[in-house]
Amino acid sequence: MAVYTDISEDDLKWFLTEYDAGTLLSYKGIAEGVENSNFLLHTTKDPLILTLYEKRVEKGDLPFFLGLMQHLAARGLSCPLPLPRNDGALLGTLSDRPAALISFLEGMWLRKPQAKHCREVGKALAQMHVAGEGFTLKRRNALSVDGWKALWEKSEARADEVEKGLQNEIRGELDFLAANWPKNLPDGVIHADLFPDNVFFLGDELSGLIDFYFACNDLLAYDVSIILNAWCFEKDGAYNITKGMAMLEGYQSVRPLSAAERAALPMLSRGSALRFFLTRLYDWLTTPEGAMVTKKDPLEYLRKLRFHRQIASAAEYGLAA
Repeated sequence: MAVYTDISEDDLKWFLTEYDAGTLLSYKGIAEGVENSNFLLHTTKDPLILTLYEKRVEKGDLPFFLGLMQHLAARGLSCPLPLPRNDGALLGTLSDRPAALISFLEGMWLRKPQAKHCREVGKALAQMHVAGEGFTLKRRNALSVDGWKALWEKSEARADEVEKGLQNEIRGELDFLAANWPKNLPDGVIHADLFPDNVFFLGDELSGLIDFYFACNDLLAYDVSIILNAWCFEKDGAYNITKGMAMLEGYQSVRPLSAAERAALPMLSRGSALRFFLTRLYDWLTTPEGAMVTKKDPLEYLRKLRFHRQIASAAEYGLAA
């Protein structure tokens, strides 16, 4: 569970006077998520999500995140929508933190997604990529190939505590990806973190995408590789080609991948597996015992990385010719 910044009822009621949000009836913290502090608010109007942005989120990035949600929603993508303050601003301050009110999205995330759900996720990601066209703000992906080495340096000295030989393996992997990372592929706004807990369903129908706080500009096919890693492996570590095929079919029903993107998919998948391995490794080694944050096993993504090294073509993921 996440660690929350404490808020008082009086401070929250004052904060709400800056919005056309109705009168506060109740509020409670939301336990999921580790980047920000989130609360579910019930008012005399619609339910809302209150987000307090913690120190890991750069305040300068918030106009990008909030503006992107507005842009996507205006183009028909189902996602949370920031509520403007009475002065038109999207951002306020609460408990010495930047804070925003976001519309409440109905649905819940799936603990056991099936192939039919993967197809809908692929389709929704492609819809987001198309809807993101024309968004004028830019944000560099600090967690892509240029940023991995700096992240690795924070964990390298202790990496062999997690698995013997890890130092040499990851050094070699970083050098290989830096030398072979795909270039000149279609790019645009990507979600960059579309894991199952960031996709809501009502029954079998996808109701929306949430948590755009890693969104940035990067290769669109890199985002596809992230969802292959996040959705298409089973708990025993096996790749489920039926899910992969469904996900890629769903994506291509909206935005077909180019020949160059198809050829690059194994390398991109290898890189996205490394990206999540590195962030998990850092958290695994540095999160204090007893902290109110659930640490995620970095070895899950090391196993996925090793799987992708053996892939010769995107057809092995289930991508139709």
